[in-house]
Amino acid sequence: MTGSRRSAWGVAGVVLLLSALGALGVAGTMAHKWRGKKQSAATERGAARFARIDVHTHISPDGVERALQIMETWGIAGMVNLSGMSPGPPHHALETQLAAARASGGRIAVFANAGFMKALRMANQGVRADYGNVMAEELVLSKQLGAIGLKIPKGLGLGYPAPDGKRVLPVDDPGLDPLFEKAGELGMPVAIHTGDPKAFWQPADAKNERWDELQAHPEWSFRGQPVPSWEELYAAFERRVARHPKTTFIGVHFGNDPEDPDRVAQMLDKYPNLYIDTAARVPEIGRQDAAKMRLFYEKYQDRILFGTDLGVAAEQDGMMYGSNGANPPTLEDEARYFTSTWRYFETRDKQFESPTPIQGRWKIDGVGLPEAILRKIYFENAVRVLKWRPPSGPVMVPHHAADAVPPPNGPAGK
Repeated sequence: MTGSRRSAWGVAGVVLLLSALGALGVAGTMAHKWRGKKQSAATERGAARFARIDVHTHISPDGVERALQIMETWGIAGMVNLSGMSPGPPHHALETQLAAARASGGRIAVFANAGFMKALRMANQGVRADYGNVMAEELVLSKQLGAIGLKIPKGLGLGYPAPDGKRVLPVDDPGLDPLFEKAGELGMPVAIHTGDPKAFWQPADAKNERWDELQAHPEWSFRGQPVPSWEELYAAFERRVARHPKTTFIGVHFGNDPEDPDRVAQMLDKYPNLYIDTAARVPEIGRQDAAKMRLFYEKYQDRILFGTDLGVAAEQDGMMYGSNGANPPTLEDEARYFTSTWRYFETRDKQFESPTPIQGRWKIDGVGLPEAILRKIYFENAVRVLKWRPPSGPVMVPHHAADAVPPPNGPAGK
């Protein structure tokens, strides 16, 4: 956009567009098909040694068969699709995602998203000022339809406009209290993404340690934009968690602060309703002192959930392995993504390539966790927190699984 500043509604449009494209794993989709290929490294480093639940993925409705292929190849028992979207007209997006998940034979669970823009627009137009209640009522429907949790994207605090359209809606906005209280009442965990890597607030130049990523995605820089500072966002995130002690929060991306595990530890100590996932932050936490991180995992072994931030589409060019660069992702990227992830958690190897090199030019060290802790982080904690368990046994990949998804105006959309 042109001009020195963007309005709250303008920022919202940019954030929501990026979120919709990236979260569903469809950005840049081209003609190259998956064709059922598998990596030769499928059994490397114990791919099938542990049962794993990936609590943080984004699966497009036509990507279910591909997701099952990935599960089978890389030893993942189940995935949680955080891109469930919201229910009802005009798009019936949640209904479509739930129908797609049913084609997985119980291997994929779905988190709903709150209809922020619809509710805030209603408040802006004077239809209903109680936008938090509007979204709470919608969450009840999402639960009835089959969603098991609620995902709050970074648009809250960085893009969604307040009803007056003049400012960004804060993460801890009191008007949203009914939504978070309802999530606790329904027993639906809230996976919440607040902020972004701290480097995105620094000058976007060659001195920025995420320069490669920002060159590929200049719109990810918040430097000079009309948004809160990183510290303001994190403080609001803490106030939100503190305000709802009966609601379970999952601070995604290593508690939204992988650069500072000490602060994450303080949050976990202070708020027993807070959990964290590891999605797309192994490059960051992998450069921390490995011995110190092993102590972190040992202390908080019951509070950490395994996640990847994998974006799954039907076609290879629509995939996302934590973060994408300027070129379409390849099967080699996928092999590195998973093998480096298992290597981080399961070995004490030193200075190897991270799962997503574009996220920083440094090497990482493995933490080599004991099997008992790995089983909790990979699987058992997710079962307990989500109250969901994928079926046991090998992953079965149906032919043309995506064909089972009804259109939005079909039975699931009624």
